[in-house]
Amino acid sequence: MRPFKVNSNLCYNSAMPSISVFFGINVRMFYNEHFPPHFHVEYAEYKAEISIETLEVLAGKLPPRVLALILEWASQHRTELREDWNLCLEKKKLNPIQPLE
Repeated sequence: MRPFKVNSNLCYNSAMPSISVFFGINVRMFYNEHFPPHFHVEYAEYKAEISIETLEVLAGKLPPRVLALILEWASQHRTELREDWNLCLEKKKLNPIQPLE
């Protein structure tokens, strides 16, 4: 696996920092967030909120192919997503998560 490099501002200094970007998909988390634990996905004009625990779409819509990619990525990185969720609640710098390759 190649090293994962990220812009140091990608996961900090923003109300909704990016934690991973791949295939034009931007994955973010809000610092002032509501439960249940979830992350936000942006792709072109599409936006969605995905539950970390169940991986269900809580709000919004994504194209089927993008949703499949996000679900694959999230299932591989659920522990890191939980860790970043807890960091959000503590208003701490989020950790970048390896993109899907």
